[in-house]
Amino acid sequence: MFTGIVEEMAIIDEIVQEGANTHFFLKCSFTSELQIDQSISHNGACLTVVEIGENRYKVTAIAETLHRTNLGKLKTGDKVNLERCLRLNQRIDGHIVQGHVDQIGTLESIIDENGSYKLVFSYISNEFITVNKGSICVNGVSLTVVDSLENSFSVAVIPYTWEHTNLGNLQVGDEVNLEFDILGKYIQKYIEKRN
Repeated sequence: MFTGIVEEMAIIDEIVQEGANTHFFLKCSFTSELQIDQSISHNGACLTVVEIGENRYKVTAIAETLHRTNLGKLKTGDKVNLERCLRLNQRIDGHIVQGHVDQIGTLESIIDENGSYKLVFSYISNEFITVNKGSICVNGVSLTVVDSLENSFSVAVIPYTWEHTNLGNLQVGDEVNLEFDILGKYIQKYIEKRN
């Protein structure tokens, strides 16, 4: 379980293909604190630490993960948003995030709002919805929906988030990982079953 509050950006040091799996070797400031079997959100996708080296660690993405996320498009040198799992004794500053990416979205526009940025994303599946002032997780970042439209939404990004996550590196057309609000998903499913 995560909150969508990014701790830092890791750098991809190496990518190794092995059959349908992809192994990512990453460098971050807290590598020495990690443990084997620990869950970490990488751009919003929960991956398990499987190896720890002197200054980097390894996670593996299986075919299903690569299909549902933007991880398969990453290259050596790319920056990845990281968040370690939630401790039960801490505040939830973002929202409840599972680290289970629902689908990939596409950045449609970046609007400079003289001190902040408005990002507009589109997505394909009608299976999920957003609501105005609801929560959405984009590349592992907990954000508030500004405008909720059919198959698209916008979010406002403050300068701190722009500078301290990989949202500030995005270009129009880039794909991002989306995790829709878990409470909204349960309510939507409940309403569908009642109808």
